[in-house]
Amino acid sequence: MGVEYVSRVPRAPLDDLIHDVYYLAGRPPYRRLTLPAAPAPLLIVNLEAPFHIRAGKHIEAAEYADGCVVSTPTRSWEFGYPIPSRSVGVHFKPWGLAPFLPMAAAELCDRSATIEQVWGRPAIAELRDQLATAAEPHQMLTLLEEALMSQLSEIHGLDLVRHVSTAIAATGGTVSIGDLIAAGGVSSTYLARRFKEIIGVTPKRLARAHRFSTTVLAIDPAEPIDWADLAARAGYFDQAHFGHEFREFTGFTPTRYVEVRRRFLREHPGHVLDGWPLPAD
Repeated sequence: MGVEYVSRVPRAPLDDLIHDVYYLAGRPPYRRLTLPAAPAPLLIVNLEAPFHIRAGKHIEAAEYADGCVVSTPTRSWEFGYPIPSRSVGVHFKPWGLAPFLPMAAAELCDRSATIEQVWGRPAIAELRDQLATAAEPHQMLTLLEEALMSQLSEIHGLDLVRHVSTAIAATGGTVSIGDLIAAGGVSSTYLARRFKEIIGVTPKRLARAHRFSTTVLAIDPAEPIDWADLAARAGYFDQAHFGHEFREFTGFTPTRYVEVRRRFLREHPGHVLDGWPLPAD
């Protein structure tokens, strides 16, 4: 049994907050996957046996039955899948989770919450009951979009944070944050506060995440890699700086990361989950 993965961009106005909503079912390529830190909050509604999340190598894994919400992480985290797995979820844009939270996004930084803590028991119980009787994946995604619309709220400062975040992403994290602050006409303190409330991290930390993810996703693990050249082209001070970022964002050294990526490609060529998750087994 393989994995069925269905995703789509949601309808407006959700499309301004969300990259895609998705349905995932089947047997994952590995029971445990490592997810490097990325500028992408996540929401999962679980429909099978509980799964487990470990937010750091030295932290005990926590069990999630109904689902979870993860704000913008600053380090890698490990996801333990049930077999078989079945869930629907949301990949948010960096600012997109905040309108669905009853708390500041910074409270969830590197500390996932249950979906019940975010939406309340009645709302998530009703959604899971509806999803359980849905006929096919796209109907399930429609139900998820309706649930998201019912939880949507206004957030002060969202337009500013969205504008600055979009500029950061457009440059792969290399834009001067000082220039963005000057163009926005606000103080660095005010912008940092809005970012932590809405995204969970400061503008500089978001820029670091974008620069790292842009650099790593451009790596072709099937080809020889000149790490010093790659680090220089990405704007890192030197190869040691790049290596430090690698360990912080993935939990691996650069060479170990490529070894693990190559293992995924070798054992599961063309898999729908290939690209960012890494085997942790």
